[in-house]
Amino acid sequence: MSTLHTPADVLFILLGAILILAMHAGFAFLELGTVRKKNQVNALVKILVDFSVSTLSYFFIGYGIAYGIHFFSGAPVLAEHHGYDLTRFFFLLTFAAAVPAIVSGGIAERARFAPQLAATFFIVGFVYPFFEGIAWNGAFGLQDWLAAHLGAPFHDFAGSVVVHAVGGWIALMAVLQLGARRGHYATGGVTAHPPSSIPFLALGAWILIVGWFGFNVMSAQSLDKITGLVAMNSLMAMVGGTLAATLGGRNDPGFVHNGPLAGLVAICASSDIVHPLAALLIGAVAGLMFVHLFTWTQNRWKIDDVLGVWPLHGLCGTWGGIACGIFGQRALGGLGGVSFWSQVLGTLLGVAVACLGGFAVYATLRRLVGIRLSREDEFMGADLAIHRIGATPDGVGP
Repeated sequence: MSTLHTPADVLFILLGAILILAMHAGFAFLELGTVRKKNQVNALVKILVDFSVSTLSYFFIGYGIAYGIHFFSGAPVLAEHHGYDLTRFFFLLTFAAAVPAIVSGGIAERARFAPQLAATFFIVGFVYPFFEGIAWNGAFGLQDWLAAHLGAPFHDFAGSVVVHAVGGWIALMAVLQLGARRGHYATGGVTAHPPSSIPFLALGAWILIVGWFGFNVMSAQSLDKITGLVAMNSLMAMVGGTLAATLGGRNDPGFVHNGPLAGLVAICASSDIVHPLAALLIGAVAGLMFVHLFTWTQNRWKIDDVLGVWPLHGLCGTWGGIACGIFGQRALGGLGGVSFWSQVLGTLLGVAVACLGGFAVYATLRRLVGIRLSREDEFMGADLAIHRIGATPDGVGP
């Protein structure tokens, strides 16, 4: 395995992995607070079991596809350089496992459990690492081609496109294959399902916000590459997203608590190279995008994306990849070293891989085994239908 790393590097990246692991609790509570009470247990179980399946899939298949590294060696080899490569796997696994966690929020309240676990295995084992290897490991020579012909490779420091856009566009494919929740559009309009618990929704958002500083700052992956610019830009994008979503969403708490997440999604790609004022603007645009596109997709396009993960992660992540090519330029206060057209092409490639891979996985599972709960199980709720227990002893709610 690779270069020499100090114990401090191992601890640094381990702390990053732990912070991002904690973000999965944020995904769980955000979904739990948004779905109806009869689906709260399912929200919690999905995130934990998805993470476990992701670990096995990434360990045995995905990490090798992305980086050409495997762990089928003796412990003396694995322990070299203080086991840095093992800790790096843990760190990058938490990124990979975020993709099915993103998908989970879009398909909530009507997806079967076992087929979703199968989808997680194939997404984390094959679809996600295919693009991860291109973007972060130079696979297939695309980054070299972009650098040679457009002046710079595709830049995505912490995964606006690699993680969030890919996860969001895969989620869209899953949502389209599943169809809307029964009764959600029965009247020709939209039957509202208000969040079951604003406190849990807010708790999920706060856990994600705190963990995100591990997600972004520790993407440096070693102490000698850490920069406070990433932390400041993450902070400013979070604030921009919050305030824009508060104003655009007219103080709606669902929008308020998703606004900072939109800003953080968008700043991942460029957090190491843009000016803090640019980060504030990138985050604000993302916050407004989420508010308006969530409303538009639900009401106009009748896409029943329960947590709005396509606008939040898919579209705001796409914006983040392109914004990196705009605000990373020296003329706009950035550090430079990026190409606008490389950002556009790299982002579009990520979207294409996600759409093709997501459609292939969910369409195949739909045809072979089915991916949707029966009418009776959906009416009963996933908690009782799948897990045989409700979230509270006094019933499962409406």
